Amino acid sequence: MTSHAAEIDLENLLRQALYVTGEGPRWTIDADEMWCRLTPRSATSREQGWKLHVSATSVSAPEVLAKALDVLLREESVFKYARSLEQVRALNSRATPRGSSGKFLTVYPRSDADAVRIAWELHRATEGLAGPRILSDQPYAANSLVHYRYGAFVGRRRLSGDGLLVWFIEDPDGNPVEDKRTGRYSPPAWAVSPFPASVPTPRQAGKAPSGPVLLGGRFSVREAIRHTNKGGVYRGTDVSTGRPVVIKEARPHVEADAAGDVRDWLRAEARTLEKLSGTGLAPERLAMFEHGGHLFLAQEEIPGIPLRNWVAEHFRDVGSERYLADALAQTERLVDLVAAAHAQGCVLRDFTPGNIMVGPDGELRLVDLELAVLEGDAALPTTVGTPGFSAPERLSDAPVAPSADYYSLGATVCFVLAGKVPNLLAEEPAGRAAQYRLAGWLDACAGTLVLPDGMAEMILGLMRDDPAERWDPAGARAALRRMRRGLAAHPVVVPAREDRRHDTTQDAVAGIVDHLVDSMTPQDERRLWPVSTVAGETDPCTVQQGAAGVLAVLTRYFELTGDERLPELISTAGHWTAARTDTRSTRPGLHFGGRGTAWALYDAGRAVGDHALMDHATALALAPQEPTPSYDITHGTAGSGFAAAHLWHRTGDPRFAGLVTDAADRLVAAARRDPTGVSWPVPAETLSGEAVSEEAGKRYLGFAHGTAGIGCFLLAAAAVADRREYLDLAVAAGEGLVAAAVRVGEAAQWPAQAGDVPTAPYWCHGSAGIGSFLLRLWQTTGDDRFGRLARQATRAVLERASRAPLTQCHGLAGNGDFLLDMAAATGDSAYRASAQDLARLIVSEGAHRNGHVVFPNEYGGVSTGWSDGSAGILAFLLRTRHTDSRHWLIHQPG
Repeated sequence: MTSHAAEIDLENLLRQALYVTGEGPRWTIDADEMWCRLTPRSATSREQGWKLHVSATSVSAPEVLAKALDVLLREESVFKYARSLEQVRALNSRATPRGSSGKFLTVYPRSDADAVRIAWELHRATEGLAGPRILSDQPYAANSLVHYRYGAFVGRRRLSGDGLLVWFIEDPDGNPVEDKRTGRYSPPAWAVSPFPASVPTPRQAGKAPSGPVLLGGRFSVREAIRHTNKGGVYRGTDVSTGRPVVIKEARPHVEADAAGDVRDWLRAEARTLEKLSGTGLAPERLAMFEHGGHLFLAQEEIPGIPLRNWVAEHFRDVGSERYLADALAQTERLVDLVAAAHAQGCVLRDFTPGNIMVGPDGELRLVDLELAVLEGDAALPTTVGTPGFSAPERLSDAPVAPSADYYSLGATVCFVLAGKVPNLLAEEPAGRAAQYRLAGWLDACAGTLVLPDGMAEMILGLMRDDPAERWDPAGARAALRRMRRGLAAHPVVVPAREDRRHDTTQDAVAGIVDHLVDSMTPQDERRLWPVSTVAGETDPCTVQQGAAGVLAVLTRYFELTGDERLPELISTAGHWTAARTDTRSTRPGLHFGGRGTAWALYDAGRAVGDHALMDHATALALAPQEPTPSYDITHGTAGSGFAAAHLWHRTGDPRFAGLVTDAADRLVAAARRDPTGVSWPVPAETLSGEAVSEEAGKRYLGFAHGTAGIGCFLLAAAAVADRREYLDLAVAAGEGLVAAAVRVGEAAQWPAQAGDVPTAPYWCHGSAGIGSFLLRLWQTTGDDRFGRLARQATRAVLERASRAPLTQCHGLAGNGDFLLDMAAATGDSAYRASAQDLARLIVSEGAHRNGHVVFPNEYGGVSTGWSDGSAGILAFLLRTRHTDSRHWLIHQPG
């Protein structure tokens, strides 16, 4: 095999094989960005069954493909393979989900008999070649590249109880069953394997064995800290001493290239630990050994928690004022830690809050040193790093240099003080330098975050774009001394910052609207606007991540501005959505259900005078709903009732008033009272055919999934039906939230469930959503306990502003909408000013792309959706410029 595998074109190998064998006329070939798929012209269709996967590395893939083609081109089964070596590397990356990793080639046999025969032939053809174990499958034999699992052959999907599109197969009775792709071989109980019993494979550490797992003859595994594609990390005990240990695992052939794989990273970490032994900077190395073909490194367990966790938990527990003093002390320790590592001849290359442990005494130690490079050692080439914390040149595989650690130090200091590092998406064409954008974000933070004079300059100095201009730890330490003395900041040329008096939201609004207008694709059968699917893919028509959420915001923008581009676009988007919604039955809920979509369609049709859309929306909203065990706003009864209440206000149609009453009556019957208030536990029963929910019995408090959202609907229902029992139940819901509040300083926070620690102050579970309900309860009842708690909820929102993502569900847009509600309800302009501070923070993270403005979601991508993308952000920014009502809520009487 050639040593220049990276230069080999896999598609050219296919063309050669088809030519040499003369089999070309028998096959049709279809390729997309990821896969090359071959289908025999004589192929018979099969929807599910036992399928085969063959693994390979980017080095072995050409030979694996060539040998597999010798077998498969003679067969009558459909197969596909990753079309480039770049895709093979992606499949074998340590960041690849465990359920997908390693699957270089997939075969869809015509029958079980064919599956058994082809598996044997592929095993024999590829025996001895390199490839990772495929974790979701059963290996055909020990060390075989061939694996098998039972699953779907065609892309059949359905909506789960959570409203997410999932792949499914059918059981023998024709019932749908989710085709889960996890890091564990788990065939359906009714799928009998036709394959001969495999040679037993070694048990992996961390699984549930009959007795204790003893690794290396010395280390007993207690629990898994995490599992990733590269291997697990486990807590255990050194049975020879009784001391706690951490054991890291590296699987063969993951992240493999000509220079090695993740086992080489683990060996490098062992050398670094040996070098740092006795310094107190890192854990002590205990042993390195192989077990079942995997490499393991045992090291001392460092007591404490990762710095990433400390930042969130300490801020939550002590409040903003005390936290600042403690964060400044941690900043000094961070500077000293990098300086001490460099003094030992160690360049860290991955200095991040996840790789630093905070001990019980507050002291810091380094962990996860697999990318560190010792002076005099040849560095393994890598572009692996942590976005936001790794220097830009590091992610381009620049030569090892201490200056990259200076950048990471600055980012980590920023994270400790501000709670996050902004995600500055690449601009297209390349425009503003990252250091100028970072300066703009730090300046925008000034509205809600107090930093010592000189601290922003220190962060900017460490994170300069040019490595040669970055401050080193000595310069940072000197700046910290000056801060302590209250002297002038270190003289540094600070990039010009945007004047905070200039309203930057107008440009952002225009850029978002342009992006939404230009990115709509009505010719696409699956998605009208691009959305992120990292957290799962939803129905393409819903509010949460679908067309309805974007349509509603563009409709509102048209009503406010009269933009002449929009009537035709709104009509097109509305009819695209209407064509994909079934008026015979709908799913429940506002954000994931049919009535939320009907809300958006009705308002769109009303805005542009499209009566066909309004009629379809009415039929959709009046359609029978699928049974649901959910009571909440997003998926359940309260959300369906809320949409019906809105449509009753719009139309006066008594049928919608009846739907409101039906929903409220169901919530009255389901309410569970206790001495502190009322709640709606998640029921144990589920939709037909689905397993009992892991959520069963949970009593959520927040707006999206719990008490606050249900209470808000009951207020609306009381107004529609003039029923006192609905209002009394809403008040009882408020009483429960009063009892569950956790006050730290002037801020009111809530846990996701009563009794837990407080969660982040967002719309979904936290203070912004709960405060939104309490505000309306105060307006309705005049009980100032509710109003006082709502005001305290704004403190939690503002204190955490610099830490928040940007979006509606979990972030600044939803939090800002709450502040604007407070401004409207109280007449206090300070709340509007605070909302504008949040708007500036959002705008400062915007990226310019080809005349558009886009924003990062929580996962680092770009989405147009309501909950996690541009549509929800646009809705809030519009309200900072226009006096307007909040989306998906109904005004209560003042």
